[in-house]
Amino acid sequence: MGRIILHCDLNGFYASVECFYHPELRAFPVAVAGDPELRHGIILAKNGIAKQYGVKTGEAIWQAREKCPGLITVKPHFELYQKHSRLARMIYTEYSDRVESFGPDECWLDLSGRVDSMQAGQRTADEIRRRIREELGITVSVGVSFNKIFAKLGSDYKKPDATTVISEDNFRQIVWPLAASEMIYVGKATTRKLARFGIHTLGQLAVADPQALRGLLGKNGVMLWRWANGQDYAAVRQYQAEPAVKSIGNSTTAPHDIVSDDDLRITLHLLCESVASRLRDQGYRCGTVQIHIRDKTLFVYERQAPLPYPAGDAESLFHAAYKLASRHNLREHPVRSLGVRACALVDDKVTQLSIFPEIQRMQKQEELERAMDDLKNRFGAKIVQRGLMLTDRKMSALDPKRDHTVHPESYFR
Repeated sequence: MGRIILHCDLNGFYASVECFYHPELRAFPVAVAGDPELRHGIILAKNGIAKQYGVKTGEAIWQAREKCPGLITVKPHFELYQKHSRLARMIYTEYSDRVESFGPDECWLDLSGRVDSMQAGQRTADEIRRRIREELGITVSVGVSFNKIFAKLGSDYKKPDATTVISEDNFRQIVWPLAASEMIYVGKATTRKLARFGIHTLGQLAVADPQALRGLLGKNGVMLWRWANGQDYAAVRQYQAEPAVKSIGNSTTAPHDIVSDDDLRITLHLLCESVASRLRDQGYRCGTVQIHIRDKTLFVYERQAPLPYPAGDAESLFHAAYKLASRHNLREHPVRSLGVRACALVDDKVTQLSIFPEIQRMQKQEELERAMDDLKNRFGAKIVQRGLMLTDRKMSALDPKRDHTVHPESYFR
């Protein structure tokens, strides 16, 4: 018996969680959206009713309301989404020790050796759907297949709350009529390139000349050809309750363009305080600081620099980030969004007491910030603020640690 892989995709995840906590909204079109006042006014998720009106993730709120005048928008509550994501994974791990996350709302499960047929895999998928519905109050669609790529296509094939089996016998009938853009990593640019060569469906991709695809898309062209023919042999990774952390970061779109040094300092201080607090929460220090800048024209670039010593305090992160960001000409290129990331992480248990003044200062600063963390956890993020924050209340209203976005993970981790 070959492999039996499940892909579980929580339906309209953010919106479903909001409707679970606010059942009075279930009969209406609902979307989770950012705050337009802070220029975060886009649709993050929508429920099935809103989807029927054509509301799409990523579009502006005003565009969504043109399609659906009765649309109800709610602010995101990421702590609730993380909670339900964790509870769903706990259910999955009862069926397999190989559970691989693909973002907060998607997971692969490898049932190989635990069930003996696709039919048994389908029964397990149906049981998982029932448990998610009854125990978590939301729904999940599940794809059952002999590889990860087709299992994911299966979970997208029929929604909500459905099981789709894609086997070695039927994948040509189910997969090949699908648009090429349905395949993971076939984005808009790749779709356009394929269309110029008359490739619009996954079936057309599967029967194309792989060497011609290599010339068109490089090695990714051959990879997509293999996937379309069912030749995906990637393993489902072993489940880890706490996956290895490689970096910790935060970014934000500023409520108005960053055009002055004060704007830059306020935003960087807030981001660095959030990143440093997360480093301490997870027991890390960082050896490198990276910044991400997107200017008014939407041009994006990154810079990074090593720290003299691994650090976990906001002051050290800020000085490094500010030095990098200050090279940017704010007058000619106002900044729309800014991000700070701590990289080259090390366990903070390995740092010992030092006789060097610089390290002693850093350690004292960390102790001070740990005390501030405690105050903020008890009384709110704004209980202790820098005086600089009072100069622009709108700019300093950001709470990046609480309001962060959960990003999907790469298939090629």
